[in-house]
Amino acid sequence: MTDPSSKPTDETQPHETAGWRSIDRPAEPVADDSAPPAPSEPVGGSATYSPAPEPRTDWTRPSWSEREPTPEHWFESAVPAPVPTTGVTATRRGAGPGTVIVAALAAAVLASGGTIAALTAGGAFDRTNAPAAASQGTNSTTIKQPVTLDESSAIIDVAAKAGPSVVRIYTKGIDPNSATQQEQDGVGSGIIFDANGWILTNRHVVASTTDLTVQLKDGTKYDAKIYGTDTLTDLAIVKVGATGLPAATIGDSDGLKVGELVVAIGSPLGTFDNSVTSGIVSALGRDIVTDGGHIRNLIQTDAAINPGNSGGPLLDATGAVIGVNTAIAQNSTGIGFSIPIDIARPIMRQALAGQTLARPYIGIQYVSIDPQLVKQLKLPVSSGAYVQVLDPNGQPTGEDAVRPSSPAAVAGIKTGDIVTSINGQAIDVLHPLDSVLTQFAPGDKITLEVIRGQDHKTLTVTLGTRPKDLG
Repeated sequence: MTDPSSKPTDETQPHETAGWRSIDRPAEPVADDSAPPAPSEPVGGSATYSPAPEPRTDWTRPSWSEREPTPEHWFESAVPAPVPTTGVTATRRGAGPGTVIVAALAAAVLASGGTIAALTAGGAFDRTNAPAAASQGTNSTTIKQPVTLDESSAIIDVAAKAGPSVVRIYTKGIDPNSATQQEQDGVGSGIIFDANGWILTNRHVVASTTDLTVQLKDGTKYDAKIYGTDTLTDLAIVKVGATGLPAATIGDSDGLKVGELVVAIGSPLGTFDNSVTSGIVSALGRDIVTDGGHIRNLIQTDAAINPGNSGGPLLDATGAVIGVNTAIAQNSTGIGFSIPIDIARPIMRQALAGQTLARPYIGIQYVSIDPQLVKQLKLPVSSGAYVQVLDPNGQPTGEDAVRPSSPAAVAGIKTGDIVTSINGQAIDVLHPLDSVLTQFAPGDKITLEVIRGQDHKTLTVTLGTRPKDLG
């Protein structure tokens, strides 16, 4: 729900949810913290916000096929060994019956004596008899051995540890895009990050609400108010007048690895509160686009996320929050996005300190350097932030990429510079410039290592406050 007077590029206002979409292009877009991004046409699959339940006309049901029975392995009985024949030729004038019996007994005694001697010499009588092996006769059954499911145990532990800190958020407000302009209800999720009533959620969950209620896992409800919304990402802070609440453990998203186990908890469809799903980290550093601009550096996961999960936590195997679930890709299965907790951490600290939520501002447009850009523009380094505005063909436009009077301009940054590090942190694929900047607050002084032509420079920038109207 949005304010009718808001601009699509105003990041302080919510926007229509149908504008989410994944970015899939050969070169990264120009990242601009100084001007709203130009609207773009959908590319590839889109993604949507998901606080309010959508009516479903049909449920997709999986087709369960019966498993083929395991073929039985039939074991045949051992074939008797052929009886060896003796080399004695019988004569027609054979011995009488008595002679034959005596001869047979003598042969048996001699044979058994030889066998005993052979076994004694081999030490067979000195060995301890081994337990009889399990029979493998026809239709034999396999003895089941205990199996340890470490992953299942981890998910159970995560749900038990983090579940009480996940809340359901009920909202009421008027959707400006609705033809009837009537008050509507919505449901989302949130994370208690401090026991004194501080809750982290998505901005689109609580934007333009006239009434806000938070419900704990045990059913307790509290009236709530919006403390502040983020000017950079789809995050917001909500406050309730309660103490002693079960706060979540806040983790670290910087060390995440693709393939790592993750767990999502929330209220899918606004009905099934505290639902637990699991999956893996499918990818890192994803970008998606809304009508209001980009949200960058997201975690992609295949843990099931549905409408109503927005604002709920993405957790690692220890039960620590490593992301805030924010969007799902439309017409897809297993493509969800979460805002890394490291991006949310600065505004959480500001809220606890009683400060207004604000993001740092440097005032440049840039492109993250990748191998394709290096080859195309013959850049001298393989990673960094290229302060430049590029056209659709990936060529410099000649437009000034440094906003006049911005902190970057005051510090002496120029169009064409390459920022290689901030306070010693290398700028690369895993640490893009805008992600590194979120660690700082307005007013902080940072040191930039810059390449300008053949020269290497060290510049000091005093960060400003990000304007609310930037996309």
